[in-house]
Amino acid sequence: MRVFVTGATGFVGSAVTRELLGAGHEVVGLARSDRSVRALKAMGAQAHLGDLTDLDSLRRGAEAADGVAHLAFIHDFGNLTASGEADLRAIEAIGEVLEGTGKPLVVTSGLLTAPGRVGTEEDPADPDSPGRHRLASETATLALAERGVSSSVLRLPPSVHGEGDAGFVPMFIDLARDKGVSAMVGDGSNRWAAVHRLDAARLFRLALEAAPAGVRLHAIGDEEVPFREIAGAIGRGLDVPIVSVAPEEATDHFGWLGHFAAVDMRASAVLTGKLLGWRPEHPALLPDLEAGHYFRTA
Repeated sequence: MRVFVTGATGFVGSAVTRELLGAGHEVVGLARSDRSVRALKAMGAQAHLGDLTDLDSLRRGAEAADGVAHLAFIHDFGNLTASGEADLRAIEAIGEVLEGTGKPLVVTSGLLTAPGRVGTEEDPADPDSPGRHRLASETATLALAERGVSSSVLRLPPSVHGEGDAGFVPMFIDLARDKGVSAMVGDGSNRWAAVHRLDAARLFRLALEAAPAGVRLHAIGDEEVPFREIAGAIGRGLDVPIVSVAPEEATDHFGWLGHFAAVDMRASAVLTGKLLGWRPEHPALLPDLEAGHYFRTA
């Protein structure tokens, strides 16, 4: 299969690219810079020049492919609404050229289930979810299944971890290093779902190869890791005290990360496992933190 991959050189996208290539697929990655072109060629993939806002480039890339994996996203935490709108436009452009072809389209989403309970693949997008900026994209992707596209949504948890991670966990590590303490909100009993990026990459491949049209998939390795255990692993890794911050002081301590430090986002992947035979095989979040690579400094 010739697969057009947006975000093909990112933390998760590069793992997806290698996973697809290792399974014998051909990968054409969206590249917006010479550096991205070189990275794709080094992995054995081809480059397609453009970016997420170049809709004509997205249409051309999708039209020439047998399937599309959409992972690119503009992570502007100061204006996630605008990021979500750009993502929706990109999906609509890709969908235009895939309509009626029956080709697979796998679109990345976040956990859009209701906070405070274990979310499943059957749960529709919740407008109160922390990932609500992706709600319209998820709805549009699933609607494409009614227009002759084998579309599916692949929801990623708050932590997609592994060597090279630049997401929330490294941000909390940097904050703890700067503050001299590793903090949690209250008793840290709020819980996060997590997945190793190599397990997530394998699920993207399986979804492209075999997911039915119109399904939601969950890439979940850990269903629920208490944040106090994440804070504890960070404290041990940096050899700094582990402290509790009152909810009303979370913003003062964490800044914009305060919301994510307090969020409770649990989820399961039982239905995904039954549907595609997917099971996590790589280290869970806490063993990955204990391995030490998160705490290396240049």
